[in-house]
Amino acid sequence: MQRLTTTIRKFLPEPPTAEQEQRLYQELVQDATWNTNYVALTLSSCIIATLGLISNSTAVIIGAMLVAPLMLPLRGLAFGALEGEVNLFRQSLLAIAGATLIAICLSCLLGLVTGIPEFGSEVQARIQPNLVDLGIAITAGAISGFAKIRPGISDALAGTAIAVALMPPLCVVGLCLSQGIWLSALGALVLYVTNLLGITLACMVLFISAGYTQFNRALVWTAALSFPLVLLLGLSFWELVRNVRLEAAIRQKLIKETITIGQQGKLLDTKVNWGTNPPQVYLSVWTDQKITPKQVELLQEFLSRKMKQPLTLIILISEVKQVTAGDEENLNKSVPPLLDAPIQPLEPPSPKK
Repeated sequence: MQRLTTTIRKFLPEPPTAEQEQRLYQELVQDATWNTNYVALTLSSCIIATLGLISNSTAVIIGAMLVAPLMLPLRGLAFGALEGEVNLFRQSLLAIAGATLIAICLSCLLGLVTGIPEFGSEVQARIQPNLVDLGIAITAGAISGFAKIRPGISDALAGTAIAVALMPPLCVVGLCLSQGIWLSALGALVLYVTNLLGITLACMVLFISAGYTQFNRALVWTAALSFPLVLLLGLSFWELVRNVRLEAAIRQKLIKETITIGQQGKLLDTKVNWGTNPPQVYLSVWTDQKITPKQVELLQEFLSRKMKQPLTLIILISEVKQVTAGDEENLNKSVPPLLDAPIQPLEPPSPKK
């Protein structure tokens, strides 16, 4: 038993000394200082991230993640709130607010200058946050706080892990605002706020666990502010799970049982309009074979049983025709696009009011 107790104590944090507490406080004050270095890094990371989002380049966005300094004042914000250090809390809050405003304005300006009406997958990935994003933020925030109080771990580890969740969503907000895409801008802003709260909450818990501060109402307020976002993100995550399940069921049924779309057939896209009653499932298919209403009915019944709710299935068919050299009969007929052509996303009509 004594050996087991000794082993467990090795993994528990030792109470910090007064000197360690003072050193941590001074470092957090320095991190939250609004100075030339902080502004320069914010501007640089914003420009890099915005250009990476415009060009849809993951590598460029990762470069912005390594530069972004937004994580530094967040730890000061968490510690200041727990300790009641008004100066540290105010200084951290101003640093975060200033960097946020700069990033949104600068990315919006770059969006207006480039004038790109549509954005790629890197932007689309940051406009529909869910519980997965909150989990990433909490984990990264815990790593960041751990790196700050634990000797031998570089802050670069925490900065690299957390910057991905802060600067790119801010730049997405600015880009979407520049093109008047308000709902997408709101989604990216929700992701940013979610990450701020998740990181702050994780840092608070870590500072309390390590003995640098005591539990108080600041942690309760942070958790309370996070609760509505958890509900919102939970709904988004549930919709994502439903869509994944539905698409898997559709592809399984198309391939194995109900509808044979032929060797030259292809399921292009799947969209679900959950706003109607019952929900409408749209399939966009290229095929060289005929699909009958009876086949559609069988697939609709299967999907309804699979999802445990009634669904309306609508299949949009693009017929595939083969044209060979010397086929004079088909010379004047329109030729359908090649199967390797870019796929245009299918947009279901808005539900009737």
